[in-house]
Amino acid sequence: MELTCPECGNSMVPADSGAHCEYCQRDFTPEARCPDCHQPLEVLRACGAVDYFCQHGHGLISKKRVEWVPLPR
Repeated sequence: MELTCPECGNSMVPADSGAHCEYCQRDFTPEARCPDCHQPLEVLRACGAVDYFCQHGHGLISKKRVEWVPLPR
């Protein structure tokens, strides 16, 4: 997962609880969104596995298809 800063467009580096833009000096939290309807996904965690579910009719979403959107903290 590579995130781009929504403020300046530069690549962000992973941080403890999200991502950090070294250029803007701002922290962001990545949010998983459906690639079809762009709505937030429900994160399902069980037995060490992480799955993503769209409650807007698209069902289970492969982690390869998840759209990651950086949200300011």
